[in-house]
Amino acid sequence: MRAFGKASVPFAVAAACLALTACGEGKGGESGSRAATGGGIQAGPTVGTGTTARPAAAKLVADPEEAKSFPAPASTHHASAATPAKAGEAIVAAGAPSDNEVKAELQQMQAVEQSAKKARHARLVPVPGGQSIGGDGTIPIPTNVPEAVQKVVAGANEIADFPYVFGGGHVSFIDNAYDCSGSVSYALAAGGLINQPETSGELESWGAPGPGRYITVFANAGHTYMYVDGIMFNTAGRSGVYASRWQVSGVNNSGFVERHWPGL
Repeated sequence: MRAFGKASVPFAVAAACLALTACGEGKGGESGSRAATGGGIQAGPTVGTGTTARPAAAKLVADPEEAKSFPAPASTHHASAATPAKAGEAIVAAGAPSDNEVKAELQQMQAVEQSAKKARHARLVPVPGGQSIGGDGTIPIPTNVPEAVQKVVAGANEIADFPYVFGGGHVSFIDNAYDCSGSVSYALAAGGLINQPETSGELESWGAPGPGRYITVFANAGHTYMYVDGIMFNTAGRSGVYASRWQVSGVNNSGFVERHWPGL
């Protein structure tokens, strides 16, 4: 399902020359450089084919949850991700219903979905040291949800165990480490719900206000995470450098703006 390894491409050392927006506030056309954290790891290059590069932006706002995200040490090596579109399209559940079919059945499916979510959560067991799910760090692609939601899950699965580096995933969707907003942006892009990486501050204005039925993004100036079909996808609270961003427990959402995509 996934085409990357834990030790194939070293982190490129070029942050001093790359202007990008990181996990903090980015409204008003701000610009800056990807900050090195966790032992001095710096920015990877922008990859050209099939990617959306982030335009130059201004200052970085530190992620207050960074210490909980296991910033990668300088010795860590990880392969780069595929483009979000490929990640989303490659792992969609076979025979997925169309969006129109799903909308017609939403009323009668609601009780069944809630029951399935509870059963799925009951099977999730955290890895010691945090709240990351075990196994290979991915969750099954849910059925009976819109295709866009399936693609978001597939994209999130693609980078679920990638290292955390502040600013990762902002020069380009393709990177070998992702910070909080880089992670959320990548997954949303896999579902066709965003066309360039956004900072956590910018995600405060993504989509529409309030919680969604399937996807709810929580964002403030310094941090962001989301729930997809009831399961949290978050860099903070993981169990280690390569532990999954999918987590068993929820968090206190106070201080965050809730956003969703209309219809989802």
